[in-house]
Amino acid sequence: MSASEHLDFPSLKDSVSAEEWQTRVDLAACYRLVANFGWSDLIFTHITARVPGTEDQFLINPYGMMFDEITASSLVKIDLEGNKLDESPFPVNPAGFTIHSAIHAVRHDAQCVLHVHSVNGVAVSAQKKGLLPVSQQSIFVLNSLAYHDYEGLALNEEEKPRLVADLGDKNYLMLRNHGLLTLGKTIADAFVNMYIFEAACMIQVRAQAGGGELVTIPNDIIDGAQRQARTVTKGQGGILAWPGLLRRLDRIDTSYRT
Repeated sequence: MSASEHLDFPSLKDSVSAEEWQTRVDLAACYRLVANFGWSDLIFTHITARVPGTEDQFLINPYGMMFDEITASSLVKIDLEGNKLDESPFPVNPAGFTIHSAIHAVRHDAQCVLHVHSVNGVAVSAQKKGLLPVSQQSIFVLNSLAYHDYEGLALNEEEKPRLVADLGDKNYLMLRNHGLLTLGKTIADAFVNMYIFEAACMIQVRAQAGGGELVTIPNDIIDGAQRQARTVTKGQGGILAWPGLLRRLDRIDTSYRT
């Protein structure tokens, strides 16, 4: 039995544009991958993607479905206020979309916003100095990293301007005492950014657990990290990794494509 076989969602493939359908498939894949890598925190985090050709329509997870159950057709279309724009038996988590709506409203360069409560990410977010330059992974994050202090559950509309001001033009955001957030021009880029972010946090926690003095990477290397990354990946890290990630998913369960 596939992960979502017991959930009956009629296919939307013939009811939406080809561009929206591809976005739905990629976003459903992203949810499955987040579950696969152990970052999902049950149902309590979110990944959103802008509907192609719109500025104020987004896709988000149905609140109550596990991430390894989500399919292209089960994703919920909402507006910037979190109102559902199509029929779904599931609600949308208002706390979840508060953060995403604030970012989508100002960062039109980002198709996807990915937020997780990964154990390593939360552990580092609780450290006063945040992410340290102690790994190759960390230098790519540090070159585009912002921080936002914890203000409680994300239900307060007044927090939005502070959050987006802290984020600025960065693509990585550490939410203090809360978790990690990445942006991407594509869903693939947002996922790969999160993979690197979480890996950097995991390495830091393990290095600190070793008890020895840590060797840090000089600032001049950090400053050149983005240029080096573009050389290695030709500026297409997401595009390069995404087909292989989808093949990985397809070997497990192809139902995310429905």
